[in-house]
Amino acid sequence: MNGRLGDFGLARLYERGKNPHTTLLVGTLGYIAPELSRTGKPMPSSDVFAYGMLLLEVACGRKPIEPNSRSEQLLLMDWVRQCKMRGQLLEVVDPNLGESYVREEVELVLKLGLVCSQSTPEVRPTMRQVVQYLNGDDSLVDDVALVFSEADFFDLASRKSYPSSIDMVSSSSLSGGR
Repeated sequence: MNGRLGDFGLARLYERGKNPHTTLLVGTLGYIAPELSRTGKPMPSSDVFAYGMLLLEVACGRKPIEPNSRSEQLLLMDWVRQCKMRGQLLEVVDPNLGESYVREEVELVLKLGLVCSQSTPEVRPTMRQVVQYLNGDDSLVDDVALVFSEADFFDLASRKSYPSSIDMVSSSSLSGGR
């Protein structure tokens, strides 16, 4: 698997305190935070969501949206969450890894991916907290409550094609008089 990072960090395109106005949703489908699709306003928590999806993608060896998968595996995040709730979290690990991984490390990456990609931005960790979890400076609570809302995601089942990214950017801003 060859991972690519491209349009992450959108929350830093605008200065703090400025009110960005975008007319098009920009990002890679599957990595776009639910609130970003509703408001069009990137926030640091939008980047945390995208990072969580990246963690899940790397650990599972598949893209966030697999249109040709069985319905329960269409959305990576939902599939991982369902396996975690059944107590079968390691079932989602990339089969190409075989047995050559440290169980605790993969579990941490998967759980952290789920926590980062929660649908409610207020309950996502900050990137500082994510780094602390990854460094072992803080422990991720195993029974962390995951907050998800099915209504936050696109209705992908009704689509015929699944674009992997949107490559147009349009931004407009109004300023006062002359």
